[in-house]
Amino acid sequence: MREFEVPATYTIPENANMSDGAFRHAEKTPDLVVFNTPDGKGGWNDVTAVEFAKTVTDVAKGLVASGIELGDRVAIMAATSYEWVVLDFAIWAAGGCTVAIFDSSSAEQIRWILSDSATKAIVVQNEKQRATIAEIEGGLGDLREVLQIESGAIAELTTRGAELDDSVVHDRRAQVKAASPATLIYTSGTTGKPKGVMLSHSNLYAESAADRYAMSEFLQPGRKSLLFLPLAHVFARAVALAAFDAGVTVAHTSDWSTLVEQFGEYKPNFILSVPRVFEKVFNGAKQKAHDGGKGKIFDYATEVAIDYSKSLQNGGPGLVLKLKHAVLDKLVFSKLREAMGGQCDSAVSGGGPLGARLGHYFRGAGVTIYEGYGLTESTAAVSVNTPKHIKVGSVGQPLPGHGAKVAEDGELLIRGPVVFGGYWNNPEASADAFEADGWFKTGDLGAIDEQGFISIVGRKKEILVTAGGKNVSPAMLEDSLRQHPLISQVMVVGDGQPFIGALITLDQETLPKWRERNNIPPETTIEHLIENPALVAEINEAVAATNKLVSHAEAIKKIRILPVDWTQEGGELTPKLSLKRNVVMKQYAADVDAIYS
Repeated sequence: MREFEVPATYTIPENANMSDGAFRHAEKTPDLVVFNTPDGKGGWNDVTAVEFAKTVTDVAKGLVASGIELGDRVAIMAATSYEWVVLDFAIWAAGGCTVAIFDSSSAEQIRWILSDSATKAIVVQNEKQRATIAEIEGGLGDLREVLQIESGAIAELTTRGAELDDSVVHDRRAQVKAASPATLIYTSGTTGKPKGVMLSHSNLYAESAADRYAMSEFLQPGRKSLLFLPLAHVFARAVALAAFDAGVTVAHTSDWSTLVEQFGEYKPNFILSVPRVFEKVFNGAKQKAHDGGKGKIFDYATEVAIDYSKSLQNGGPGLVLKLKHAVLDKLVFSKLREAMGGQCDSAVSGGGPLGARLGHYFRGAGVTIYEGYGLTESTAAVSVNTPKHIKVGSVGQPLPGHGAKVAEDGELLIRGPVVFGGYWNNPEASADAFEADGWFKTGDLGAIDEQGFISIVGRKKEILVTAGGKNVSPAMLEDSLRQHPLISQVMVVGDGQPFIGALITLDQETLPKWRERNNIPPETTIEHLIENPALVAEINEAVAATNKLVSHAEAIKKIRILPVDWTQEGGELTPKLSLKRNVVMKQYAADVDAIYS
């Protein structure tokens, strides 16, 4: 199938403003608990709808008092937190446009974003980020002020606006139109300066409405979610808005190092995440089972879970499989659910490919992951699997009101109300992003089956072409290898080379137990460890298993295990933990050369 469209289930008001939800909840369900915030004692405070609306109003008045005019850009560069959300809603309520900046951005990246967007004010998290702004603000003529959350930015803005009447905010809100810019999010890109993706209130409204319709079973009042993805990323922001509009209670954290412990404390009903977190949860459970002498039963249970999930797409499980699954549910699967807080029955995955095997495992274990697909330019998801329409391994059908089709060269094209109108101050790039008939060019290679389920084959610009002329998509190989507990990151190489190779980094969390299991002294350096025959053999076994998934020409012939891991701080990973291939290729050019020497 080349094209598939789904009718819209909603209309977008001409005066839609994404701050409207705060005031709608306050009027209709004032006592609804919309957020939980840390109480400083290991517990949580409730924030009701009426309390949130008042805070948003007070901060919005402070922005107006500070000189923010209709349409002005105000930037937020902070970790995921309740304050981030308050500021976002307040900027919208004041008639402004939020410029979202990752808190891990470099000074030069921030300089370009603030300059290109002509941002009037920026709110940062802490003193370190304030110092970064101090390095560059001298050359930013439009930037009037820098506020700091940890130094009381919310209280300061509230004080500034205390003398203004609330009607000032509602007058501003009334001037905003659905077509007005709501946020600018700058895409990192692989070459050149980042482009500002301009998303309107209409785009965000459509995303929220479509998400709530598609995922109505778990986007409901009374359910809870722990949000840990960066709010500067469109995926977290969009789904968080849908959850808020649906009345879900949301808590925030920016600490990824203790997620399992936080799941246990907060007990979310659903989470949204990137694939790497699900991989870590699975690998952690597997490692724990093997370390405790229960590796065989865990591996057996894994295959049963996968078979059980696959059977759900083919008429349902038979009696024997049902019995196996019931027994293993108590012995193994319940432990996985406990690792996710014990109450989590569903999750949304985006930001990268999940992999069918991992998706089947989690569904078979009782936590269905609904994988979706989208880009910053599509306000996050343009397609998603849902409780009613799911095909594990795909990224679902288009959301209501949206369409997808495959071009002659295999590129996936999309259209609908979540698709942006263009890049900020960049008409040439905007024109290049669309086909003549209005379809947006995603840059991804895709396929659409008879039921409208979309599958992503790979990136159009990331296809490797070997010296023998074989086209190879690295995604499947990399996804498969990352499922091994010892492996952290993988980058497949081979463009213009005689065969396919791979750079591999090791998971620093699993190495200590592996050393212990293999009687290797804990003081053994990583440089010596990557040459250990037992470790090399285990990695080679994972490569051999992965190679069974592809043809001989696509198989990995040689690997190089690196003595370092790739991180955001090192510049190799994006905030959503995707590889920056151009950076890795540049920084590890000698290692790539060594594969082919």
